[in-house]
Amino acid sequence: MRSRTLRTALALLTAGLAAAGTLTAAGPATAQVKPPGNDCSPAVSLTGFWDGLDETTYEDTYVGNLSALAPDRRGGLAALSDRSSLFRLDARSLKPRDVVPLADENGAALDAEGLVVAHDGTYLVSSETEPSIRRYTRDGEILDRLPVPDDLRTAPEGRARVNGSFEGLTLLPGGRTLLAAMEYPLAGDPDDLVRVQTWQRTPRGDFRLGTRYAYRTDTGLGVSEITATPDGRLLVLERGFTSGVGNTVRLYLADRRGTTFDKTLLADLADCPSLGATAKQPQPNPLLDNFEGMTVTGRSKGRLELLIVSDDNQNTAQTTRFLRLRVHT
Repeated sequence: MRSRTLRTALALLTAGLAAAGTLTAAGPATAQVKPPGNDCSPAVSLTGFWDGLDETTYEDTYVGNLSALAPDRRGGLAALSDRSSLFRLDARSLKPRDVVPLADENGAALDAEGLVVAHDGTYLVSSETEPSIRRYTRDGEILDRLPVPDDLRTAPEGRARVNGSFEGLTLLPGGRTLLAAMEYPLAGDPDDLVRVQTWQRTPRGDFRLGTRYAYRTDTGLGVSEITATPDGRLLVLERGFTSGVGNTVRLYLADRRGTTFDKTLLADLADCPSLGATAKQPQPNPLLDNFEGMTVTGRSKGRLELLIVSDDNQNTAQTTRFLRLRVHT
């Protein structure tokens, strides 16, 4: 992450996102942006949101169900749909400029939830189906598949609950350590404990199993995304939903301590200003939705620029929404 290429890509992406924030209703999409100072907490401010991809299609593919984001090559942005599509978005407009279908070894669709763009430009994609992590070329061809411990497999083969396994995926600075976070606890584990499995990249380029960590969630919440900071810590998005009330979404900063994580609350997103956002169903704050994807797009003097996206589940009561946050770490 400290390479000149990635710094350049992040700088281009940050500039592009800033430009995207200037769109108005007269342009190709609508944005709502206010000056800095829209604090969600002492550590986090909201610099804008954008609903321009909501209920749209690209090349006959629905642009939604977005579950992960990652900086891509040449300053672009990769966005993963859990319906087995990978979009490459333009850095300035955030509009799709390419879509790549993904599949397993038998041609079946994935429940794709986590995404990493490796330093060589290949894609690491986690799926909740088994669960699994596969490495793909930029054309969507499978290169290899990472080993997964037996107890992390979906029941009845393992102890993971259906739709509750590899939800978050990130690569630490240096590109050698990959982390995958379970969304919910394994059967038999405490209700607030989720597992974070690591892999170490070998000199040959493949991945071997590494240390496993424990992360404690807030009551009733699961981990919807993790992303590494430039100094090797983790940003963790915890999320929950209550019918008739709406979503709870909290952003934490996590540090590894032995085989566990210490976490610090950065912001409850319900405390952010709404900036004129509207919701299609009850929410504690109309800005909120089912936020699942997150990536760092830039950094400067202890501040990180963060982009978050919601998974609308192709549901008319939900919205595909991007948030731009400035985080002091």
